[in-house]
Amino acid sequence: MKLIAAFAAASLILAPAMAGKPCRDAKGKFAKCPPVAAAATAPTVTKDKNGRCHVASGPKKGQFTKCP
Repeated sequence: MKLIAAFAAASLILAPAMAGKPCRDAKGKFAKCPPVAAAATAPTVTKDKNGRCHVASGPKKGQFTKCP
């Protein structure tokens, strides 16, 4: 009984680590994993003639932001 409990505990600990390793295609066959997505780049910040900073690109374009 202790052996079963130990195996169950070990499988719960190791399962998340092994979950994402092999990549499979739609048919269930092993395939090459896609590259990891690159981190999002920071939006470009520009200063206007009054010295205030604005976001120049991205979804928040035109909004005031903190100057770097």
